[in-house]
Amino acid sequence: MSNPTHPPAVGVLDQGPELTFPPGFLWGAATAAYQIEGAAAEGGRTPSIWDTFSHTEGRVVSGHTGDVACDHYHRMPDDVRMMAELGLKSYRFSVSWPRVQPGGSGAGNQQGLDFYRRLVDELLANGIEPWLTLYHWDLPQPLEDAGGWPARDTAGRFADYASLVADAVGDRVKYWTTLNEPWCSAFLGYGSGVHAPGRSDGADSVRAGHHLMLGHGLAVQALRAKLPQAQLGVTVNLYPVTPASDAPADVDAARRIDGLANRFFLDPLLRGSYPADLTADLSEITDFGHVRDGDLEIISSPLDLVGVNYYSRHVVAAPVPGEEPDKYWRAPSCWPGSEDVRFVTRGVPVTDMDWEIDAPGLVETLRRVHEEYTDLPIYVTENGSAFVDTVQDGRVDDVDRLAYFDAHLRASHEAIGAGVPLRGYFAWSLMDNFEWAWGYTKRFGMVWIDYDTQARIPKSSARWYAEVIRRNGLAAQ
Repeated sequence: MSNPTHPPAVGVLDQGPELTFPPGFLWGAATAAYQIEGAAAEGGRTPSIWDTFSHTEGRVVSGHTGDVACDHYHRMPDDVRMMAELGLKSYRFSVSWPRVQPGGSGAGNQQGLDFYRRLVDELLANGIEPWLTLYHWDLPQPLEDAGGWPARDTAGRFADYASLVADAVGDRVKYWTTLNEPWCSAFLGYGSGVHAPGRSDGADSVRAGHHLMLGHGLAVQALRAKLPQAQLGVTVNLYPVTPASDAPADVDAARRIDGLANRFFLDPLLRGSYPADLTADLSEITDFGHVRDGDLEIISSPLDLVGVNYYSRHVVAAPVPGEEPDKYWRAPSCWPGSEDVRFVTRGVPVTDMDWEIDAPGLVETLRRVHEEYTDLPIYVTENGSAFVDTVQDGRVDDVDRLAYFDAHLRASHEAIGAGVPLRGYFAWSLMDNFEWAWGYTKRFGMVWIDYDTQARIPKSSARWYAEVIRRNGLAAQ
């Protein structure tokens, strides 16, 4: 799965016997609060939309919930020591909004804030740069009850929450991400309903997407006022979108999905506008009356960095009568206004999520962000793969995941050689965890979690990644 067809990178990179990354390249791993923390009703934490969703029959595979997850809340110091042993230079984690601000408004919960204070202190004591994500999908349930992200008020509540977290740990955290993957929050949560809160309304999903970005902009302004030296950014999940053929209908299908997958967020965040073709595509769903004067200026508040999450490519075509989509996240309701688009599988290797493995697509994605949108530093804030892992003689030899990382790091190296200001890479994920609607049936981790005993076993990919970090590069092919 590593791709030997990539030419050697040129430019700023050392062209010796190894593929060396630039000095200071930030090597890390990422997690999310609801996926690993557990302690769902401890320390003053109240329910999020994912607590409610996972406890609703039929929503999550096998009825799994994040009530215990990886028990990171109780095992955090040991987990940080494990990160240090693996050589991580940075750790990207998310703050649980309902843990630090029960109800989504009002005063902070000191027990919850203290947990993140201790986490930041442990990371710094072990030489690991904290990278804080404010929102990785765990909206406090009372805010959902009041309308959720389709309601404009939620954006303001998010900015208040950002200020609260800044007051608690802003003196020790340099890197801040406002949102993680707003596409998923908006279109899987409010469009298809396969993610929390499980609502299915195309117009609501479009409004949610806008208010998520508005909340981002308001949070950036609030953080900038409190933390002028902080590095502020947002993380978007992006995909190269390719037409299945040169037929005009297939090319138009690719345009439509690119609009919803990529430009719906990139253009407002980095250009301060919505693409005209996208608003035309969505005109039967919404007149964009929820967009008020000044919103786009707030949304496009200046940033210090851009985070890109990359997993796969979309290949799309015009519809075939009677054919149904075959993957939940490709269902038409995930793509409001594009119900007549067909997603095509190409017969290439896939992960356990049935996501096609396409490392060259990472080069395309990074180059596009840089060449079409911004000169800001870019970080790969998530990249990884789920495979079926097994423990044998106390080891987990996840050779497929190792090969996936290798191929995508070579792609990252190529992108840098092509002039992309890529400054860091965060493997997804540090450890196996609660994989949202798939529960515990999918494993993305570099560290095996035994969910019965909570034992941790670093997999072969973790040992390999530790060596990549130590060398700041890869062996030449």
